[in-house]
Amino acid sequence: MHCPNCRSKDIGKIGTQQYYCWNCFIEITMLGNEWNLHQVEADGSLSSLDDLFTADERKIHW
Repeated sequence: MHCPNCRSKDIGKIGTQQYYCWNCFIEITMLGNEWNLHQVEADGSLSSLDDLFTADERKIHW
């Protein structure tokens, strides 16, 4: 598995269908056949990064 943002393989599983990239510090959630990407803020809240990617870039390609 590669991070859809930075292409790193340094991904850790943090929950069911949830992953964290230790290279670019984003949280990745698999929803159906799409990635949802979030930045973890200093207060622990999540900010969506989905608007930075096209629908095709967010599709999971096995």
